[in-house]
Amino acid sequence: MTTFENGSGTQELKGKRALVTGGSRGIGAAVVRQLLDAGADVLTTARSATSTVPEGATFVEADVRTKAGAQALATAAQDMLGGVDILVHNAGGARPHEGVAAIPDEEWQDALDLNFLASVRLDVQLVPGMRERGDGAIVHVSSAAVLTPVGQFLHYTTAKAALDNYSRGMAMELATAGIRVNTVTPGRVATPGGETTREQWAEVTARMGAAPAETNASDTPPLGRDGQPDDIAHAVLFFVSERAGWLTGRNLIVDGGEFPMD
Repeated sequence: MTTFENGSGTQELKGKRALVTGGSRGIGAAVVRQLLDAGADVLTTARSATSTVPEGATFVEADVRTKAGAQALATAAQDMLGGVDILVHNAGGARPHEGVAAIPDEEWQDALDLNFLASVRLDVQLVPGMRERGDGAIVHVSSAAVLTPVGQFLHYTTAKAALDNYSRGMAMELATAGIRVNTVTPGRVATPGGETTREQWAEVTARMGAAPAETNASDTPPLGRDGQPDDIAHAVLFFVSERAGWLTGRNLIVDGGEFPMD
């Protein structure tokens, strides 16, 4: 366990206890930082600690891809925080391949474990405590890649699509218990992980003989810039705050206008 220091900010979430998966860098770290600034006590996790874990958060190493890892993390949250009022499922990712047939079976399973089943397994452990208290806020971080699935990432987008469906179903089931469940769907965001994925995608499409434009990997969103991690974290913070107290089962697409809805 590692504890980091943080500065002060607003206090709208003072007294709330939050768990954020994948919070060591990028979008997850931005979410952790904004929760801390809003006064929450935050436990975050990743497979290994980095220097970018926000100050003030308590960090534990955990691999949420496995049932045992999810159970261990839930136990740590109970021991360190005394319970969880806010749960942000941010951990996710996958690497591209040269089409569906090239995706190994084990990577289909890994994509499901990380991008979908990790959320299910943590909820099984932590939602009962929220039910007992009659209050809770859960946010699933999805991906705008779901809106335009391609074969190179179909294991990833399929898992995220399952997460979206699960989130809507959980929202309806838990509403009467006072627990809100919402989804934030980021578009293209400037993060180290995102940049690595885009580079891998470009390499894969080059091997396939596709032109770079066919991947949309170099497009700029209509608002003229890539998203920043804080852009996504603002949406998460809104959903877990009382400002969204009458919202559940919603999916907020934060993409700079890249995917206009019909």
